Amino acid sequence: MTGVLSATLKSLLSRKLRLLLSGLAVVLAVMFVSGAMVIKDTLGRSIDAQFAGAYDDMDLHVAHKPKIEAGAADDAAVVPPADAATVARVAAVGGVAKAYGLVKAEGARALGKDGKLVPSTGGPRYGEAWRGESSLLKLREGHAPRTEDEVAVNAALAKKAGYRAGDRIAVLTTEPRRTFTVAGVFGYSGERDSIGGEQTVAFTEPVAQRLVLGKAGGFSGIAVDTARGTSADSVKEAVAKQLGDDFDVLTGEELAKKDSQKNRGILDMMNMMLLGFAGVAVLVGIFLIVNTFSIIIAQRMRELALLRAIGASRKQMIGSVLLESFVVGLVASAVGLAAGIGIGAAGADMLAGTTDGLKVASLGVPAGAVVTAFAVGIVVTVLSALFPALRASKVPPIAVIRAAALPDGKHRKQTWTGAILLGLGVVLLALGLFGSSGIGTILTGVLLAFVGIALLTPLISRPTVWALGSLFARSVPGELGRSNSARNPRRTAVTASAMMIGVALVTAISTVAASSESSVSKDISQELKADLVAMGDAGSAGSAAIDPGALTRATQVPGVKAVAAAMFDTATVGKETTTVAGWQDWAKAREILGLRAEDGAIDALAAGTVVMNAKAAEDQGLKVGDRVTVQLQRGEQHNYRLAGTFHDSSLANSVVVPFADAQTGFKAKLPSQAFFELAGNADVSDVQPKIEQLLKDSPEVSVQTKDQIIEKFSSGFAAMLMIVQALLGVAMLIAVLGIVNTLALSILERTKEMGMLRAIGLSRGQTVRMIMTESVVISLFGAVLGLAVGAVLGLAVAHAMKDQGVTELALPWGQMIAYLVGAAVVGVIAAIAPARRGARLNVLTAISHG
Repeated sequence: MTGVLSATLKSLLSRKLRLLLSGLAVVLAVMFVSGAMVIKDTLGRSIDAQFAGAYDDMDLHVAHKPKIEAGAADDAAVVPPADAATVARVAAVGGVAKAYGLVKAEGARALGKDGKLVPSTGGPRYGEAWRGESSLLKLREGHAPRTEDEVAVNAALAKKAGYRAGDRIAVLTTEPRRTFTVAGVFGYSGERDSIGGEQTVAFTEPVAQRLVLGKAGGFSGIAVDTARGTSADSVKEAVAKQLGDDFDVLTGEELAKKDSQKNRGILDMMNMMLLGFAGVAVLVGIFLIVNTFSIIIAQRMRELALLRAIGASRKQMIGSVLLESFVVGLVASAVGLAAGIGIGAAGADMLAGTTDGLKVASLGVPAGAVVTAFAVGIVVTVLSALFPALRASKVPPIAVIRAAALPDGKHRKQTWTGAILLGLGVVLLALGLFGSSGIGTILTGVLLAFVGIALLTPLISRPTVWALGSLFARSVPGELGRSNSARNPRRTAVTASAMMIGVALVTAISTVAASSESSVSKDISQELKADLVAMGDAGSAGSAAIDPGALTRATQVPGVKAVAAAMFDTATVGKETTTVAGWQDWAKAREILGLRAEDGAIDALAAGTVVMNAKAAEDQGLKVGDRVTVQLQRGEQHNYRLAGTFHDSSLANSVVVPFADAQTGFKAKLPSQAFFELAGNADVSDVQPKIEQLLKDSPEVSVQTKDQIIEKFSSGFAAMLMIVQALLGVAMLIAVLGIVNTLALSILERTKEMGMLRAIGLSRGQTVRMIMTESVVISLFGAVLGLAVGAVLGLAVAHAMKDQGVTELALPWGQMIAYLVGAAVVGVIAAIAPARRGARLNVLTAISHG
């Protein structure tokens, strides 16, 4: 056993560079995993520290439970206002020293001196009632608001917009734009300009109740100071018992923690993105490690046979290879963890910079990051080396007298395994895409399909590589390079698999994006009859507020044929939380949006009825005439009759409720989008500036043409694809390592052969071109296979999204060509180091190589 261990350690030391290249794939995977955990832990504690003490000036906070729970990506849910009687009930509870109403809610958007919305400082925009200075809040300039036309603003907003006491400030709320005088500027304890990057405008209480809550005499919450000598927890229990289940009663500490959690959404998003990169690195790295150990074992046949001949058992042979892989995994994990900590520190600083006032706490390296780093690195490396280890154990002692390695074989087990995995992957993908299974089924199907295809790749490797190599076969180096790349189909296939997986993933996502973009563009250009659309610059349904009076005046503009204004919100429809819409003139809206009835009648929308898109009705098992309950953000539950359904369209996939109910039940009180249909002889360029002038007091909106809207949607898809390109970059980096490793080991394996080629006249330049051809052909093989697999997978996913409005199937031809060119460039880059080494071989030494 000591001799085998000694031989293993010598093998490691003699192959440091090759094992380092395969270990880099593990380094990347571990780096992304540990980096994600470090960022989440560091920023999580930083956010908690920022909100610590945010409610030190109250012992308990009481508020109605919202009727609709907001999701992570939604705006804050509407909290039904409490009245003065409820405040009195809380004040009467034993242990309560003082109870007073609060007015605070999101929705007060301040305009800068240029008339545009003040840029976000990283948090929500609050409107509240001024409630005096406290241990938390102090005036830094001016005085408290005393009259209806005065406000105070927090220091973050004042600094961002350049406001000082005495300046005039315009504010958008539930009502159209109003102008106030900045009476004072306030800050928070600990020299904080904001808490969580929020911007706050404080009004007098009656003004705040009207503009922020939309209800005179209402309160968003109730602050409670407990009597001296009483426990906050015991008073909390008594208040909760008094008010019942319709109220949330939280301590100040619990409320601070709740607000902190709202700000952690970006952490979860960043965490998922980095884990996605890690997943790609792990999947691609597996093939690199398998290939590295397979080639090393093929080159060590004599050495392994000699060990068998002197008494090493098959178990010892397996242990020898796995020990090598363990050491590689251990070292790579340590390096990856260190890199991940560095990535985490840089990422935390970068993300903290997007929120004003957020200071990074001390760097956090959770124990889970360390454990996961070594678990991922070591387990992946050892498992990847297992099959080569089993192959090493089968080396017969008689191989010690042979110069050649064991024949590659037909690998029937690999073929059958690949076919089974591919079949299972296709079944799971079908269940996920066309059945009721979730995203986990789809991801598992994708993983199994990729592994199955990779195992089956040797079947098509030789003919495909031979065909691709014909592009370079006009010269002797090109022909030799093609022959070399086709010589060992299994090795070539495993090497190309790294490129195949990366290209397939980004091609699939790009195909879905291209199909979605094509569908949206078609709906807008062919079905939308509006020539101009007013919407928020952010593009989301509820991202703006439009003055209804301006829309009324717009109908009188010469050339305007019809105007349809809409409000959007989130509501519970049946058992589902979904988007609902309210149209000021549904008949005009239906015509402008080009909606066609699928079932029932959608021409009019009477009180007590709703219409919805066909997919929404199908998902809830509803048919025309059925009753459906709808809980809006405000008010009591409605019971509607489904009057009709319309065909699915990317322009209007939502439930439509009567406009009167939307005005009283939606969070926003004003329309957020408006569609303008022009007369046939009207010139868009003449009408557009007139409508923009009418909407000048709605600075959140911009008036856009169809082409501009299509361009906006396209830019959104382009932003998404930037992340996809980063995934491709990770895969291509590992692909480069794989090709370099394969070529370097292959050159060593063919040292004598290359010496003989040099001896009969192959020049150094021709040797470089031969090796470069081999590299480019392998890289192109992986890219072509990836493009084919990715296109099929992407089209299947896009077809399954028909109910989500994806009605067109499209391939991103430009991007696919770019991926192919990129693969060729990767092949050239990967060949540089091996080609230089091959060209510098000493001819006589190479010929005498054993």
